[in-house]
Amino acid sequence: MTLKSAYSQSLPKGFRGSGVSAGLKGSGAKDLALIVNDGPDNFASAVFTTNQVVAAPVIWSRQVLKDNQVSAVLLNSGGANAATGPDGFADTHKSAEEVASFLSISSSDVAICSTGLIGVRLDMEKLLAGVKSAHSTLSTDSTEDLARAIMTTDSKPKIATYESSGVSFTGIAKGAGMLAPSLATMLSV
Repeated sequence: MTLKSAYSQSLPKGFRGSGVSAGLKGSGAKDLALIVNDGPDNFASAVFTTNQVVAAPVIWSRQVLKDNQVSAVLLNSGGANAATGPDGFADTHKSAEEVASFLSISSSDVAICSTGLIGVRLDMEKLLAGVKSAHSTLSTDSTEDLARAIMTTDSKPKIATYESSGVSFTGIAKGAGMLAPSLATMLSV
């Protein structure tokens, strides 16, 4: 049993990822992450907030995870897409469709996660251009870029890799003390 350094760059076998700057944050920092499960199995599970007030990406991703299958996850920081009404849900759907089109999969196999400002819609032109950039830079050695792309107030990227009996698990998370209410601001893949 081995717990690797927090800065292990390699994703487990069968996964690729990318972290890019789509321009969603005014600082120019990385703000969009794409993780792709190349299979052969796409089994997934999730824990969602128990808060009754949820953002469009939570509603979307709960539906995606109902059959425990995910082929890709798109995560953004710089905007939570929360309290954005039907337009925010349409933006989430469009984001999933864009990822799906690049990967030749169904949008119902794409989970979406967003963190950042509440009540402001995402700049979809920038986000969709960012999806193209993220897709073109997918790599098996991208954990730090992925972690940096979902950071908000975090002081450092949060990455851990666990290996046992030839199997590798990697976790990437964001969250720096603002986990209330009910994990509402926590993202982890």
